[in-house]
Amino acid sequence: MLTSRTPRLRTAALAVCASAGLVAACGDKPKAGEGPFADLVAEVVPKIEREMGLPFKTPPKLETRSRDEVAVFVRKQLESERGKQQVAGQEAVYKLLGLIPDTMNLGGLLQRLLEEQIVGYYDPATKVLYVVDGAPEALLNQTVSHELVHALQDQYIRVDSIQAQTDDGDRQVAAQSVLEGQAVFMQLRIDANAGPMLKMPGGWDRIRDMIRDGSVGMPVFASAPRAVREGLLFPYLGGADFVRRFINARPEKELLTDLPVSTKQILNDSAYFSGSAATRDLPTKVTLPAPKTGTVFYSNTFGEFETRLALVQYLRNDELARRAAIGVDGDRYAVIKLPQGNALVWASVWDSPVDAADFLDAMGDAARRRYELGKQDVPAGSTTRRYDAPATPKRTARTVTISLEQVGGKPVVIYMDLPAGASAPIDPARITIDSPAAGNASGR
Repeated sequence: MLTSRTPRLRTAALAVCASAGLVAACGDKPKAGEGPFADLVAEVVPKIEREMGLPFKTPPKLETRSRDEVAVFVRKQLESERGKQQVAGQEAVYKLLGLIPDTMNLGGLLQRLLEEQIVGYYDPATKVLYVVDGAPEALLNQTVSHELVHALQDQYIRVDSIQAQTDDGDRQVAAQSVLEGQAVFMQLRIDANAGPMLKMPGGWDRIRDMIRDGSVGMPVFASAPRAVREGLLFPYLGGADFVRRFINARPEKELLTDLPVSTKQILNDSAYFSGSAATRDLPTKVTLPAPKTGTVFYSNTFGEFETRLALVQYLRNDELARRAAIGVDGDRYAVIKLPQGNALVWASVWDSPVDAADFLDAMGDAARRRYELGKQDVPAGSTTRRYDAPATPKRTARTVTISLEQVGGKPVVIYMDLPAGASAPIDPARITIDSPAAGNASGR
């Protein structure tokens, strides 16, 4: 799900489910007689090739590293210029939405999570799978299986180019979910215990629950904010569920040449599997204008999955959050630095006016709860919401406005969270949307 090469909250490399004995970190292996674990590699490689319908073009390569060496590697990724920018941006927007505490250092948390969980990692730059010395045998075997899949994927698509797509987080998460989901589901299929269980009625559901339950044994992960935990788990579990549905409908070897381009496609069969690649549901591009005041600190997309996270944090109702987010058709947000403090501007386009109105109501309720405000009397048919949050000992006063507008003939919800007294940093009338052209769906 997350990759240490792209250490944004949604794409840093973690074996978040390793303690469940089902999921590990990343991999590449040598043939029999070459390097460590050669016999294990020789046993697993033919199974993976047979299941995926793709042969290794070159033998995989594996090396061992000490835990300290792995920690240094992870730290360097988090401290790279790109890594620092992504983590800082994700931290800023999550704090503005109240998804993590204002005092949290997200980079430090990710570092602790990685050090707690990592058993190995596949590095697309060196084409080598590195495994931590002294890892428990059971976890090591699963890591090798999981990461061999990543090594094979990297021989057919450029994994590092997917990890570098940092300006469209929703698309990046969707692609990463296929990579991690395929590795998880393959690992399970060739496992002597999990493989037969997958074929039983409800077997996948039980395994998925086991993976979730396994995370309880990792103290840092278990104590992390919900948005962080769910963001880390989604590419593994949501991705594996998508891959399971894909191979029930199409040959698995086609998966890497027809990647989903949004988390909406990962989550909803109708968005990906209905029709051809040229006719499926593609996200609409939303462009925010340059701010009238202040400077853009960070900008990206949420997509359906993170829209759910933003809602469920305060609605405390997964089904309500799912229904309110399902109609999102594209979005763009920006964290803007103003003299008075950070502001969040988030514009989302919706499939229908009804979907937009549902989100308007749900996001308004989430904002009200986030700032512990009382319910408001909203006139029937009102398309605007405003919440004035007074200052507290822990934060300055804030103003939240949410409005439903028409942009390019489509319903767009504009959410702004500003320091009290600050004027809107962008002109909503200058927001533009660009519907995708048919035939741009492959994600290759």
